[in-house]
Amino acid sequence: MMKEVIVSHRRCPSCGKKTILTDENSGELFCGSCGFVITDKLEDTGAEWRSFSQDETNRARTGAGTSLTMHDMGLSTVIGAANKDATGKPLSSSMKSSIERLRTWDSRTQAHSSSERNLRQALNEMYKVKDKLALTDAVIEKAAYIYRKAMGKKLIRGRSIHGLVAACVYAACRDTETPRTLDDIAKGINIRRKDVARCYRLIFRELELKIPVPDPLKGVSRIASVVDLSEKTKRKAIEILNKAKEVGMIAGKDPMGIAAAALYIACISNGEIKSQKDISIASGVTEVTIRNRCAGLRKILVS
Repeated sequence: MMKEVIVSHRRCPSCGKKTILTDENSGELFCGSCGFVITDKLEDTGAEWRSFSQDETNRARTGAGTSLTMHDMGLSTVIGAANKDATGKPLSSSMKSSIERLRTWDSRTQAHSSSERNLRQALNEMYKVKDKLALTDAVIEKAAYIYRKAMGKKLIRGRSIHGLVAACVYAACRDTETPRTLDDIAKGINIRRKDVARCYRLIFRELELKIPVPDPLKGVSRIASVVDLSEKTKRKAIEILNKAKEVGMIAGKDPMGIAAAALYIACISNGEIKSQKDISIASGVTEVTIRNRCAGLRKILVS
């Protein structure tokens, strides 16, 4: 590709003309009138679309951004999987075995201390929970941040990695207002509920987390989708919960229990036949809790 460049302060040494042409392919700067080559080592100032990956269609000039969900923050490099040299020729069998050993040691040395190995295992567990509970990247990023703070406070030593990971994920769900209960987190990571609760109380106290009060409105859609309720019933339940908020009945109550009771009352008012047992199974609260919350919500509706 050739382009014309007008250089006002420079003339051709041969003919004295001011019109200078550049050839970006050969890197030559020459006169457009007489063809005199001024220099053949011209620097290219354009974009360097050279791909260092196996995907030749990838024109990105940078790698992935840094993230707290990777134990090395995404800053370390790895030896590529392609067994080719810089010119694209395949490696010899002896060199290939040497590169394989280098890849193995490169992977091992990325987490050389016990704390880094602990962090790598914990972040792997977080990704497993993310897939099981359909959590967003923002929740896992927040959970990784909380876990790193717990490591800085030395809360990890002598405690279960699974328990602390579950507690951090639950705290991140509470912080981002993602409707996931302790039972959901405990089942997702396959530990006891009281172990998750104990670790959560620990990090809440030691890290002085500012966790917002859970909103029962977030649980209405989740319970309604499991029980297969209509949109009209969901809207009625949200209306009931808004009235309960105005009188201050929601404060201090289990959000899933309040949401389940509001949905049960909405089912009765709209004529949908759903038992307390169905809603109890979907919400994870007992039928007794639903009946007790229904008694309080009915007083609000009557008044």
